Amino acid sequence: MSVLDDLQSRAAAHPAHIVLSEGHDPRIVAAAIRAVAAGLSTITLVGETKAVTAALQNAGGQPSDQLRIADPAVDPRKAEIAQGFFEHRQHKGVTLEKAETLTENPLVFAAMLVRMGYADGTVGGAVATTSDTVRAALQVIGKAPDAALVSSFFLMVLPENHPSGRRAMIFSDSGLVIDPNADDLAAIAVQSAASCRTLMAETPKVALLSFSTKGSARHASVTKVTEAANILAEQYPGLDADGELQFDAAFVPDVGASKAAGSPVAGHANVMIFPNLDAGNIGYKIAQRIGGCTAIGPILQGLAKPANDLSRGCTADDVLHMIAVTALQSAAHQETT
Repeated sequence: MSVLDDLQSRAAAHPAHIVLSEGHDPRIVAAAIRAVAAGLSTITLVGETKAVTAALQNAGGQPSDQLRIADPAVDPRKAEIAQGFFEHRQHKGVTLEKAETLTENPLVFAAMLVRMGYADGTVGGAVATTSDTVRAALQVIGKAPDAALVSSFFLMVLPENHPSGRRAMIFSDSGLVIDPNADDLAAIAVQSAASCRTLMAETPKVALLSFSTKGSARHASVTKVTEAANILAEQYPGLDADGELQFDAAFVPDVGASKAAGSPVAGHANVMIFPNLDAGNIGYKIAQRIGGCTAIGPILQGLAKPANDLSRGCTADDVLHMIAVTALQSAAHQETT
């Protein structure tokens, strides 16, 4: 079974209710129909009723108990959701009148459905920008109480029969935290290790990446990475994590054995923690465009409940994969709360 098939199979074992905030988009609708047919989740499509209904009909679908439409302008929960948003954001100067207007935004409405327990997670970004999608998640759903920060990662699915023997990897942070300090890097590493367990069902081996391996170079940016490794060793001694490591030392067994002998991670890492967003974003795109990896993300971690972003260039397959990811995140969240 491929990684993506396995992802969907495990999601179907823990079906969730996922809200898609761009219910008029043909890609979203196609993925929603497939997700319901595969038993991955109940889906709510958010948008103007006439437009969403037309998109469903064009795709050969129709509303049902498992495939619902929620129009923010006329939804029977409209007043309740506006009141909830007002209570949540009044400390930021939001009035009830303003809340009534803001919650007609599909991104905000979808996130409020999750916040108020009407759904388990939300996915957007096929039409909206990443900044708007992530802002709605941060402002409405918010950071988990025990999370140091909200970060992101890409699930990188390697081509089948890759010479490394690996099937998938986590690249983090590749989409959100621009210049993490040592404490941030350690927190991102812990979150990414948990995401590895949730989505890949593997024991995480975490590499904190740098242009240096075990003191081969000296620079403040290297020191930041080694400090993060020390924090992990002290606070999470049961986690296999090591740094600083160059990518080849983290990925290639022979190079890891040569450059970082005795490391529990070198040559076998499946979670790559990049020192900043420049490196993480460039790294995942090189792996995707030159290495032939399938990049699923950016997937958010550290939120109180699952919310995820799509690329505006996404396909229906990409949306389906993200529905599965969000369902698995919801199952993991329920297990820990």
